[in-house]
Amino acid sequence: MCPTLYSGPGLRGGRFAAPVSFDRESSTIMVEVCPFRGWRYDVAQVGDLSDVVTPPYDVIDARQQDDLFKKHPCNFIRLELNRDEPGDASPDSKYERAAGFWKHWRLDGILRQEHEDALYVYSQEFEWEGQTHVRSGFMGRVRLEEFGTGNIFPHEQTLTGPKADRLKLIRATKANLSPIFGLYPDETGDVQQALNNTCLTLTPNVATDHLGVIHKVWVVTDHNVINKVKAGLRETPVFIADGHHRYETALNYRRELQASGKLNDDMAPANFVLMMCVGMQDPGLQILPTHRLVSGLPQLTSAELQKCLAVHCEIEVMGTGEEAARDTWEMIELEGAQNVFGFGTAADNTWILARVIDASPMATLAAEQSATWQSLGVSILHKLLLEELIFPQFAGNPMFQYVHRVDETTAALKVKSHQLACLVAPAKIEHVEEIAAGRETMPPKSTYFYPKLLSGMVAHSLV
Repeated sequence: MCPTLYSGPGLRGGRFAAPVSFDRESSTIMVEVCPFRGWRYDVAQVGDLSDVVTPPYDVIDARQQDDLFKKHPCNFIRLELNRDEPGDASPDSKYERAAGFWKHWRLDGILRQEHEDALYVYSQEFEWEGQTHVRSGFMGRVRLEEFGTGNIFPHEQTLTGPKADRLKLIRATKANLSPIFGLYPDETGDVQQALNNTCLTLTPNVATDHLGVIHKVWVVTDHNVINKVKAGLRETPVFIADGHHRYETALNYRRELQASGKLNDDMAPANFVLMMCVGMQDPGLQILPTHRLVSGLPQLTSAELQKCLAVHCEIEVMGTGEEAARDTWEMIELEGAQNVFGFGTAADNTWILARVIDASPMATLAAEQSATWQSLGVSILHKLLLEELIFPQFAGNPMFQYVHRVDETTAALKVKSHQLACLVAPAKIEHVEEIAAGRETMPPKSTYFYPKLLSGMVAHSLV
C-alpha cells in the first residue's frame, strides 16, 4: 500500500470540496521569490555528483556522517555537518572548519557560481511500496518574513538546540547551505509547468542518494519564465513543510545583522532564504506515516490494552504476527480516516484495529487547540488513547521511537525491544494548510515529507 497521496481540488477528481480559504486581504506582505546566482559543484573536478552531496543535517547519524566523510574529500558533509576533531581548540572549531571549506572550495573552483541569476528546477524520482513517484519543484531565494506578519506559515514547533547549532554555522559560512521545503497552492499547475517546459531543452545535474532516490537539477535563466513564476507565487501563501529550524535561524541571523547596522540594503542576500517550492497539487507529493514504538512499559497483553480502549473505541482483533500487522495497516489506509489506529503488543504479538467512536474528551484534553488540531490522528493517539486511557493504567516511564514502515514495528515487537506499537495515519496536506493558516503548529511527528531534499545541489551565499 502507498502512503497518503494528495490529490488536490480539480485534479483526479479531488478528495475535498474546496481548498482552505486564504484571506489575501488580511496581509499587505506578498511572497517574494527571486532568482539568484547559486553555487554548485563543478563535476569536472569532483566527478560523480552522487559522491559529494549529502542528506540534510537532521537525518544524519554519526555512522552516516563518518561514511560521508570517507566517501569523497569534497563531500558536502564538511559544510552541512562538520564534526568535532581531536585537538579542537573549542566546541566551535567544527563551524570554523566548515567556513574554511566553503571559502577554499569556491576559491579553488570546486564550487562555481552561476554566471547569471537563475531558478533551479529540482525533481526527485523515488519508489515507495513498489510504486515509482516523481516530485517536482524549484529552488529560489524567498524574502524572509517574521511569522505572523505575512504569507509564510510554519506548521511545526522548533527546538532551541538545533537553532543554536544552525546559527553558528550560518554565522561562520554566511550561506544557506540547504533549502527550506515550502508548499504553495498551484491548482492549475501553471507555475511548475512553465518551468518544466523550459527544462525540455536543458541538461540536468543528476545525483543518486543512499536510498536510491534520483535527484535532478536544471538551471533556468529565461527571464520571461522567471517573471511568470514570481507572479504566480506573489499572492499565494507558502507553508513550510520541512526546515523550520533553518528558517527561524535565517530570521535570527537577519535580526543580528539589523541590530549591528550591517543590513541597510533591502535587497541584501541575508533578507532572503534558499527555498524549494513545491505545488500542493504535485502528483509526487508524499506524506509518509510516522508510527510510534513505545518502550518503558510493562509487558501488557492485547486483552489488557483492549480493556483500556473499549470505553471510547470499537475494537477488531486482527490476529498475530507480521501478516496481521500488514492487514491492520491496509485497513487504516483503506478507511482513510484520522480516527482509526492499529496497536500491536509484544507480550502476545497480537494486533488490533481501534476505531475511536467517541473523541469528545479531546475538546477538554486539547482545549487550547482548534477543532482541526483536535481531530488529527496523532493528536487523538497521544492526548486521548495513550496519555488518557493507556499510560495511567500501567506503571512505567513511556519513551517513543518513530518509524515509517510497518515492518519496522513488527521487528521491534519480535525482539521485544518495545512493548507497544502504534500505527497511525499521516496528517493530510489539507490539515497542514488549515492548521498553519490558523497560526497553529501541529503536534510533533505529524508529517514526514519524503524524500528529503539533498544538500549540495545548490547553495546560496549571504554576502
